[in-house]
Amino acid sequence: MSHTTHSRHRSAVSVVLDNRLSYVSFGLAWLVGHGVNALTHGDDPVVDLPSALPASLLVVGLLVGVVVTSVVTSKALRGVRGPDALAGNLLAASWPIGFGALFLIITALSAALDEQKVHTLMWPTASGLVVGLLYLAGGAVYRDRLQYVLGTWLALTSSAALFLHGAPLYWVLALAGGGSYLVAAALEPRRHAKALLARAS
Repeated sequence: MSHTTHSRHRSAVSVVLDNRLSYVSFGLAWLVGHGVNALTHGDDPVVDLPSALPASLLVVGLLVGVVVTSVVTSKALRGVRGPDALAGNLLAASWPIGFGALFLIITALSAALDEQKVHTLMWPTASGLVVGLLYLAGGAVYRDRLQYVLGTWLALTSSAALFLHGAPLYWVLALAGGGSYLVAAALEPRRHAKALLARAS
């Protein structure tokens, strides 16, 4: 293979993603979805809204985040060829696989225990765990320490939130989870610029 052909066929691990839009979209989804859930939770809620609204806001926000992430990743992987492209493609496929597996687990647990509370507890917390683990994988594949740290934080805080009950659980997810996304979005331009310089050197 000539040098020219080789330079066009970039390795997936050398791709430098700009995750700002992805982090902002997911951060707003967590802040709004979980925040509204916290405000409307309990027998004496701060705001009286339809019970389906918080879940709907979160689901719509997460879908927007997934779409934005998919677009960002597909643009960055444009031009990648050969076996090295597998890393990016397999990582992208891990998102629907992870959430599909989570759906099966929660549905099975809810049926086995005959307890609707499994859904209300596990979807917000376990989805944070799945996203955190996916970010750990993404951080390792793309050599992105910021993404890896964000994934670690989301996985641990989402899991630890299960020790809480009622509105505090959703406040932790909204503030610790959604807030961490926005912090990562603020730090991403500097990380992205440094990664581009490192790749060019």
